[in-house]
Amino acid sequence: MMLRRLLVSEPLLLHEKEQQEAIEHIDEVQNEIDRLNEQASEEILKVEQKYNKLRQPFFQKRSELIAKIPNFWVTTFVNHPQVSALLGEEDEEALHYLTRVEVTEFEDIKSGYRIDFYFDENPYFENKVLSKEFHLNESGDPSSKSTEIKWKSGKDLTKRSSQTQNKASRKRQHEEPESFFTWFTDHSDAGADELGEVIKDDIWPNPLQYYLVPDMDDEEGEGEEDDDDDEEEEGLEDIDEEGDEDEGEEDEDDDEGEEGEEDEGEDD
Repeated sequence: MMLRRLLVSEPLLLHEKEQQEAIEHIDEVQNEIDRLNEQASEEILKVEQKYNKLRQPFFQKRSELIAKIPNFWVTTFVNHPQVSALLGEEDEEALHYLTRVEVTEFEDIKSGYRIDFYFDENPYFENKVLSKEFHLNESGDPSSKSTEIKWKSGKDLTKRSSQTQNKASRKRQHEEPESFFTWFTDHSDAGADELGEVIKDDIWPNPLQYYLVPDMDDEEGEGEEDDDDDEEEEGLEDIDEEGDEDEGEEDEDDDEGEEGEEDEGEDD
């Protein structure tokens, strides 16, 4: 009986040993894969840094050209579905004074970026430039900091927004979105700043695509005009058809009259 147990357990031990050896080899191979992934990340970062520098003169040239177009940036933001959802009416009014937007990635790229908003003299705040920076420290913890907005007397849109929301909630009315400018004071979740990421990764690479988005109201107006034109054309076609029918009836009456006159002539 003891001999039989030894014979049974021996293959099991051998099988477990083979599994353990396989696991160790898999771990060795995985370490090689991880090493290559790290190497690839370093190479990709070098390429990104290289082309980020090459793009800078073109970004500068683009900014100079954009400056010739009035209300370029406010139009771009209003046309962007995610950003427009954050804009109240007074935010839009303030953004009409926005003349330039710049996104700067830090030299090593992975440590963060900064977004600068340049404004003309305006009735809302004293600042000429509003900035927000996003950082990743060596341990990978995100943080952000921004310019303190120097609001002019009675023009603080962030306070006005909260007052509007309180009144709306009391009256159970539709609430306007929180002011766009509260974004500059919100540092609660720097690692998942949706607006910052949208501006950096979606708008900044090609803002023209959003500036050129057609106005939906204009499209609807054109659609209504087209419908009216179609209805007018259909009405004209109906009139023409009715006119043709009337002419046909007149021709038949004339034919009948001529036949009657011929019959009377034969009787004579």
